[in-house]
Amino acid sequence: MSDRHDHSDIAGLEAFRAFRAEMNERLIGSGHLGIKRFLALDGQAYQDGALDERVKEMLGLVASLVLRCDDCVTYHLERCVGLEVTREECLEVFNVGLVVGGSIVIPHLRRALRTLDALLAERIPGN
Repeated sequence: MSDRHDHSDIAGLEAFRAFRAEMNERLIGSGHLGIKRFLALDGQAYQDGALDERVKEMLGLVASLVLRCDDCVTYHLERCVGLEVTREECLEVFNVGLVVGGSIVIPHLRRALRTLDALLAERIPGN
């Protein structure tokens, strides 16, 4: 798939990370107070509280699947893998997103599974 939103291999993940970092920096540097505040609020929402960061990232992943935002799915998958959410746990999250969002979520699940497998493969030394 040549879609610029396909993050399901290492090159795609690296391109996604670079684009996201560059554009976040540009957004923050724009000087717009509302944008800066929203980005700060978004970051704070996933910090430990009554629910831990790991659970909040899984919730973010479900919401992203239901809203069908592949960039958001990739971001939350990266965070989940970084927080040691297992492949099996991610599949449970995918199932919740599918049940809530319905069959229209299936194409996003396909890409999410490929992205998850790529992220997990990154963790294996020598890959």
